[in-house]
Amino acid sequence: MSTLDPALSVRFLGVRGSIPAPGPTTTAGGNTACVEVTAGDTRIILDAGSGLRTLGDERMAHGPRHSTILLSHLHWDHVCGLPFFTPIYVPGHRVEIASGPNGVMPTHDAIRSLFKAPFFPVDFGDVAGQVTVRELPGNDRFTVGDITVTLARLNHPDPVYGFRLEHAGRAVVYATDTEHFACVDPTLARLAAGADILIYDAQYTPAEYPSKVGWGHSTWQAGVELARAAGVPQLVLFHHDPNRTDTQLAAIEAEADAALPGTVAAREGMVLRACDAERAAAA
Repeated sequence: MSTLDPALSVRFLGVRGSIPAPGPTTTAGGNTACVEVTAGDTRIILDAGSGLRTLGDERMAHGPRHSTILLSHLHWDHVCGLPFFTPIYVPGHRVEIASGPNGVMPTHDAIRSLFKAPFFPVDFGDVAGQVTVRELPGNDRFTVGDITVTLARLNHPDPVYGFRLEHAGRAVVYATDTEHFACVDPTLARLAAGADILIYDAQYTPAEYPSKVGWGHSTWQAGVELARAAGVPQLVLFHHDPNRTDTQLAAIEAEADAALPGTVAAREGMVLRACDAERAAAA
């Protein structure tokens, strides 16, 4: 009998934004965006930042398997882990990479360009036997194993997509690299409506944001407003600024938790179960 948890769960392998920031003051996590969502033996990877590397090592320990990687967009901090995801080099493994239209080139061409001299010594042709690339329609809805995925375009200088992942009446929403409006973003409010967990870009504090308008990132305050409007009990602050220290992050977390009890800052290694979200919010 399988011992895999059938509940919809989220594990954080990379929580930092913009660039990896390892060091003694960033122990909450120095790797860039990478999140694994699971339900039983269905496993979906959201974004391929530097946090993807350790997940690839885990996959190798369990023998050949299929990996689905959904990319919010193609900025370096969200794809830099792809060339270091070991399964793409090993026959028998299958890795599917998918994202919405980027407005510049086909997704396949964009991924191919990551594996090209003089930037990387392995050509994409050398891994094509293990890797497939798919471009998703901008407002797609599809299934991966037991998980249903809905995507929607978010507010960012380059095209970015948020994902809603659903299983057995529970839902997790991943919305990073998105900038709020003067009102709650109606697209995100629809995407997150009734979800259990909302993972939201909170790179800037409300005090920092006025000098960052148009950069495509948001604040914990906007995340709280969105979670309330969408009826989401568990808000997770994500895509931490590379200069944000552990002490500063804890202070932001405390302020956000005071506004919306149960709010947490994402940390590497953190695991959350969608079915526990209400209890977490009420604690």
